[in-house]
Amino acid sequence: MRDLSMIAAALAERKPGHSLPQLLYNSPEAYEFDLEAIFGQSWILAGFACEIPRPRGYLALTIGRSPVVITRDRDGAFRAFFNSCRHRGAQVCPDGPGGKARLTCPYHQWVYGLDGRLVHAQNMQPSFRPDEHGLKPIHVEEVAGALFVSLAETPPAFDRFRADLEPLLAPHRLNEAKLAHQNTLVEKGNWKLVMENARECYHCAVGHPELALTFPIAEAKGGQFAKEGDPRHAAFDARLAAAGLAKGPFLGPWWQVERFPLKEGQVSLTMDGRPAVTKLMIAGDDPDVGSLRWAIEPHSFCHSTADTTVYFSAMPTATGETVVTCKWLVHQDAVEGVDYDVERLTALWNITNQQDRDLVELNQRGVNSLGYTPGPYCEDGEDYVIRFVDWYCDKAEKFIAARTGSDTGIGTSIDWRPTAMDVLPAAIGTAVSPAPGLAAVPSEIGLALAFAADVSTAAGAEQRPDAS
Repeated sequence: MRDLSMIAAALAERKPGHSLPQLLYNSPEAYEFDLEAIFGQSWILAGFACEIPRPRGYLALTIGRSPVVITRDRDGAFRAFFNSCRHRGAQVCPDGPGGKARLTCPYHQWVYGLDGRLVHAQNMQPSFRPDEHGLKPIHVEEVAGALFVSLAETPPAFDRFRADLEPLLAPHRLNEAKLAHQNTLVEKGNWKLVMENARECYHCAVGHPELALTFPIAEAKGGQFAKEGDPRHAAFDARLAAAGLAKGPFLGPWWQVERFPLKEGQVSLTMDGRPAVTKLMIAGDDPDVGSLRWAIEPHSFCHSTADTTVYFSAMPTATGETVVTCKWLVHQDAVEGVDYDVERLTALWNITNQQDRDLVELNQRGVNSLGYTPGPYCEDGEDYVIRFVDWYCDKAEKFIAARTGSDTGIGTSIDWRPTAMDVLPAAIGTAVSPAPGLAAVPSEIGLALAFAADVSTAAGAEQRPDAS
């Protein structure tokens, strides 16, 4: 068993409402712990159904040190597995999408079906049992075209999240989308610093001047997008009602979902606020439907506007290194060079990501200092950072308690105060069946969480305090 005493001590030292003890940001022990206790026990937004556009395909990615692969069989069902050959452990599929009907390990040519079954292993002894050597399954769920996986034996409960997200995301028709562009950015900072930066816009007015042209930073500082008595918000709500679009908001222990208006006259998160794609993702021809922001801990957020969906993921690759992946989805019938220009589509997020990379690396250098002492978060501008850090500590403590068989005694709890983030009820969608062999189971960049500042004063919001 891994010695967890160092992590437990750091968690015990942590002061609520403050940044974390230094060890949790820059030690190899914390990095190893996070891969197992956080990324190994959470839901991960792995990608989108449109990246496997037809049956007999796959999408492969790496979570921490664990390569995984999502397949789409001839019946259209999604399944997911550890992407590790059952012979000697080689990675079977390279990261990215593929269109093969069989998964062949490049090392010794063992062949697997898209259902994970081993269908060929050459020259093995008569006693060898192929049925005992299929790919190991992991949990997978699909919600309105978004694909989620979990490496955990028993992942966090999913139905409440599905019920919150599906009715808001479905009108964006991600199942009729295509991947227009993808890029990655290596940030020399711990993944938690990347995500803390992603969970506030306290820095946005100065840190992101381009973003400030379209994103409602001034409103976001107080976290109250639904301004009572504000005629602009009343008009926005009327447009949503006419278009049949739900607004939310919903806040759960590890997710946030809300549709909000952009600045006056702006309809997309682009450099000029105009649509980047002429063929819209939503039905109808009115692009002025704001942005649907949906985010999950520990690593991701998305913004879905009328014309595109932008995906952000922060994946730790070393103690002080995080790979940020950004994807842009557009309508499947949109033609590059005719309906959209890639440079214009990606410009705002590219410059914002680069600005945030610089800020994160600045933050990491200071955190590494002998003079670093955890400082207080701004309750008005960094409310969602507090929530993220509380969530992290709570999940870490529960993991340690489960592994050691005793309560850590640290006493961290997540404060699920009434906020403006929960209102609309929603029907629960149909869950994707678990992969064979599994029993049924019950990362933005600063700006993107701009509206996540303090929303604690709103009344009548329904909270989501289920399993973390």
